Amino acid sequence: MATTPAAAARPLGVAIAGLGFGEAVHLPALRSCPGTEPVALWHPRAERLEAACRQAELPGHSDFEALLADPAVEAVVIATPPEPRFELACRALEAGKHLMLEKPVALSARQAEELQRLAMARGLTVAVDFEYRAVPLFRQLHALVSAGVLGELVLVKLDWLMGSRADPTRPWSWYSQAAAGGGVLGALGTHAFDLLHWLVGPTRRLQAQLNTSIDERPLADGSGRTGVVDAEDIALVQLQLDGPTGRTVPAQVNLASVTRRGRGCWLELYGREGTAVLGSDNQADYVHGFNLWLARGNEPLRRLEPDPRFAFPRTWEDGRIAPVERLHGWWSEAVRQGRPMVPGLAEGVASQRCCDRARE
Repeated sequence: MATTPAAAARPLGVAIAGLGFGEAVHLPALRSCPGTEPVALWHPRAERLEAACRQAELPGHSDFEALLADPAVEAVVIATPPEPRFELACRALEAGKHLMLEKPVALSARQAEELQRLAMARGLTVAVDFEYRAVPLFRQLHALVSAGVLGELVLVKLDWLMGSRADPTRPWSWYSQAAAGGGVLGALGTHAFDLLHWLVGPTRRLQAQLNTSIDERPLADGSGRTGVVDAEDIALVQLQLDGPTGRTVPAQVNLASVTRRGRGCWLELYGREGTAVLGSDNQADYVHGFNLWLARGNEPLRRLEPDPRFAFPRTWEDGRIAPVERLHGWWSEAVRQGRPMVPGLAEGVASQRCCDRARE
């Protein structure tokens, strides 16, 4: 889709569909990013929409077709729960709107591939919110690996052990349902697989063991009844990755959302010339709290100072906003230049294929 010089000079007019993560993270990120401007909100429940519109001082639509017909809307952030995401994304693409999708981008790789075909046929730019690619220390680690500082990689290990759902009294929701896109693979695995593909290379083989440790939760209606949980809350995954030199790199990924006082997110990369460890035990914020350590040869690990080249120009108390703002900047540039976005649907498809294989 061609972009006129006048359009390229103004911010991208973006609507937000979904008012959980969308309102808390995407809205302030869009407002702070020079290349984007929030112009409308969408939610199917009118009372929820009205409250958000008053707070944001933005117009809103409870009818998705009305949102797509709004001439101010050039692009849409779809930050709904996973189940309706595919249908909404198809409708937006058919209406000629660029997209930023939350992950998982769909309920299956087949759906994600269909979105990819539709976006290519329409000449539209689609971003996927793999925000760890925008976090400074993750970018610093990527630069170290790309520069060959670790030498040829021989082993990768990722532990992502969180306790957000360790309380069995936390109410049943869509997250409890595998068919609705719930579970730790969609929440953490999508990010984990994308990180490994970005840092090391694509997945060649995968096998997994999944478990649901809390198999029922109280319904949120206060009735005292419980709902069945069939979405996994623990996933142990073994992968073989195609490394940058052509050699296979084994990787181990351990994911959990029910580990009380779990160790957080820790990524270890072992190479023939060195070792890098990136980790955080912060259970309250998935972005703040990371540190990066490096060892060359047989020397001990030493903590690296953050490289200012990768620093955020601005940060928020909620650590998620800054990397999402950076992604919005990359996305708006890609839209105005008429080129594909990275991370986009190609990366979303690759990650979703891993999730599908793990569940098979």
